[in-house]
Amino acid sequence: MRRPLKDVIFILLISIFAAQTKAQELAPRAYWPAPTGTNVVVMSYQHSQGEVLVDASVPIEGAEATLDFLSLTYQRTFGLFDRTASLQLNYPLVQGDASAMVNGEFRERSISASADARARFAINLLGAPSMDGKAFRELVADPEPIIGASLLVSIPTGDYDGDRLFNAGTNRWAVKPALGFIVPISHGWLFEGEVGTWFYEDNDDYQGKTRTQKPVLSSEFHLVHVVKNGTWFSLDANWYQGGAATVGESAEQAELQNSRAGLTLLHPLNRHHAIRFAASTAIESKIAGDFDSVSVSYMYIW
Repeated sequence: MRRPLKDVIFILLISIFAAQTKAQELAPRAYWPAPTGTNVVVMSYQHSQGEVLVDASVPIEGAEATLDFLSLTYQRTFGLFDRTASLQLNYPLVQGDASAMVNGEFRERSISASADARARFAINLLGAPSMDGKAFRELVADPEPIIGASLLVSIPTGDYDGDRLFNAGTNRWAVKPALGFIVPISHGWLFEGEVGTWFYEDNDDYQGKTRTQKPVLSSEFHLVHVVKNGTWFSLDANWYQGGAATVGESAEQAELQNSRAGLTLLHPLNRHHAIRFAASTAIESKIAGDFDSVSVSYMYIW
């Protein structure tokens, strides 16, 4: 169904962000709705360099890596119990080099493989009921507070070798239930946030032992400014803590306690196409979080 140009431009306010590093997401617009039946496909490239791991919940200190991610994401918005809901599927690939000192021994590895796929379901609980294009334009013209819930699932589809510390996959399921909110400050400014917790399945093939991990509390916040014609930018920050792990009968390892800040910009090219740029850096890094990251994405909307 063809929509007026204005409708489609505002649809670009939705966000699709394929974050490859767990608990380190900076994903503005994750709870902003779209009209029922909207489809989005995103091709993303991300370059990260520094103390970064594919599985950022692994507490390996002193890791240095240069990693390039390529991911494909699909999202569809639909109505569920008269509420706006969406389903998102993401499949990433990773290539790069990583090294670290582990128990006094230097380890390094080159990676070129598929990482873990992800699926995310989200639904708005307050504000933004399922809507057509006309109702969506009214919401854009007069934003209202929105509260949503989501469930993000990491699926162990990535390549994994239990004898290696650096892997593209994690060999375990992980889920993150979360609550998010959007608070309009003015017509052009929105304050957004999310608080959630990652829960991890045991990895029963980690260096010949079983690795268990405590949950990671994850939060992120965004100050979003809508400029004009669907263009927007956001100032982003997050904080996450927890994830102390135990390998076999060994003592519990240190937990993560990291935070990041970044900037995201989305600009529509026309009624169906848009590009997005993002960059972030570490503010606080206790383990596996002191890295810089830049990304560019192409979005097709229909």
